[in-house]
Amino acid sequence: MRLTLLIALVAATAAPAMAEDLDELGQTNPEELSINRVLDDIARGETSMTNCATGYLVTKSGRHAEARDIFTQCADDGWTHAMTWMSQLDENGLGAEQNSEAAAEWDRRAAEAGDPVGKLNYGLDLLRGRGVAPDPDAGRRYVDEAARDGLAPAKVLQDAGYDPRAITPDADEWRYQSLF
Repeated sequence: MRLTLLIALVAATAAPAMAEDLDELGQTNPEELSINRVLDDIARGETSMTNCATGYLVTKSGRHAEARDIFTQCADDGWTHAMTWMSQLDENGLGAEQNSEAAAEWDRRAAEAGDPVGKLNYGLDLLRGRGVAPDPDAGRRYVDEAARDGLAPAKVLQDAGYDPRAITPDADEWRYQSLF
């Protein structure tokens, strides 16, 4: 009985000291494989292929503001697929106001970083004059680069004489009409 009492007394006095030691070590049992974990990582500025890819799941679940947080951090760290997703979010007004200029800028950044999808998308922006001044010659050059990179839709677009409807037949044409 005395031994049990002694053990309880030692444990009671040691517990606060052990808790202080654990606080210095950080979180002892963090979530894994969850969206919350990814959001925590992103908030700490930690990007990875897995964290950046999770942005797709987050936006498809309708959590666009959180997806923007993920994709912005990933894009700023150079993940080009996150740049193309930011373009999609900006173009469609998901998690923020619709902004074609910002969408085209994300496409340009992805293209300049060498991403074939970014090249195709920026080429389409330039061909349509969506978010940027129309520049069909530059648009064709970007599409040609994407085709040389092996991107099949870029090759289809070339074969169609650079008519965007060849690869986006269901696009809302009204979006791409000049207002002036």
